[in-house]
Amino acid sequence: MRLLVRLRGLVAMTKLDSLITELCPDGVEFLLLSDVAIISNGKDHKYLLDGDIPVYGSGGIMRYANQFIYDKESVLIPRKGSIGNIFFVEIPFWTVDTIFYTKINIDKILPKFFYYFLLTQHLEDLNIAGGVPSLTKTVLDKVNIPVPPLPVQHEIVRILDNFAELTAELTAELTAELTARKKQYEYYRNFLLTFDKADNRQQTTDNRQQTTDNRQQTRIVWKTIGEIGKVCMCKRIFKEETQSEGDIPFYKIGTFGKKPDAYISRDVYNEYREKYSFPKVGDILISAAGTIGRTVIYDGEPAYYQDSNIVWIDNDEKQVLNKYLYYCYSLQPWQASSGGTISRLYNDNIRNTKIPVPSLEEQHRIVSILDRFDALTTDITNGLPAEISARQKQYEYYRDKLLNFKEIA
Repeated sequence: MRLLVRLRGLVAMTKLDSLITELCPDGVEFLLLSDVAIISNGKDHKYLLDGDIPVYGSGGIMRYANQFIYDKESVLIPRKGSIGNIFFVEIPFWTVDTIFYTKINIDKILPKFFYYFLLTQHLEDLNIAGGVPSLTKTVLDKVNIPVPPLPVQHEIVRILDNFAELTAELTAELTAELTARKKQYEYYRNFLLTFDKADNRQQTTDNRQQTTDNRQQTRIVWKTIGEIGKVCMCKRIFKEETQSEGDIPFYKIGTFGKKPDAYISRDVYNEYREKYSFPKVGDILISAAGTIGRTVIYDGEPAYYQDSNIVWIDNDEKQVLNKYLYYCYSLQPWQASSGGTISRLYNDNIRNTKIPVPSLEEQHRIVSILDRFDALTTDITNGLPAEISARQKQYEYYRDKLLNFKEIA
């Protein structure tokens, strides 16, 4: 809310309105891009020595070299690839041949104003290629650009610079909040799941407040996962049994916990689910290859999982809660095998992994506490991109509004 008030203050635009009324009440002149800037090609950078000059490609800074191609303020426009990914550069730089740089006529247009206006133009729409997106100098030179008096340009740049700064402030604040909550969650998770060697709950002293829960000793038993339940996996699915579209998503190690890119028929799914091992609702699926130990709680929705690479423990929840296992797994207790092309968890690695198992009552207590922390962290994690996106849309709205001029008759 504090930021929103400041943003509204920025776009009140009293000074800007006065300048427009005084200097260009009937509209502004529009010029071709070629009238305000010269578009130049980049050059190969491979022969350059290392240094402190940024070398830009269409994706951003590629390296730092010992020479510059231009040393004045410029707007860089990719001519291939990410053609909407433009950059404003204030220091000496080098560009490769996949990105244009511009020599701007500062008597007519401010480089930063030029940059902000080009951001509104959706350069992707000027793509002339059928394959890799491409722009040409000829196409760019024909872009129409409003050129208000320089004082008006200065005020618009000031407003948009401040807006960008405040948006960055908000992003930093939200990111810091998320980091703090994650650290707090990890602290309590580690504390609640850490037990001493004598099989008893570690006793700690809190100087600020004594809580009975943290003082009482809770009897725990260290068990191997093999003692808790059987390691299970789905029946093998062969490549020819999958298709790019279908009824039932088939998750491989690369799509586990993400969007599926393969499917199996409902007939195969129903047959294999009835005849062979299949997870129950709430079972904790574990990645046994690639990124070791990633977990997904099976939600009961129709889905199938790659054998040996995605496994679960068929445990009795009257002894060990699935959600307790989920939090234990988050501590990565595994001893993975290596030596092949990728590390992996073999069934014996999983079976031999030991975890502390307190009473069922204590498991419920631990899960309840960690669920609350997890929900808080998840809310912040999910809210962060949405909040940043909202601020970005707000910024783009005001930017486009500020740069929308009537052409002088």
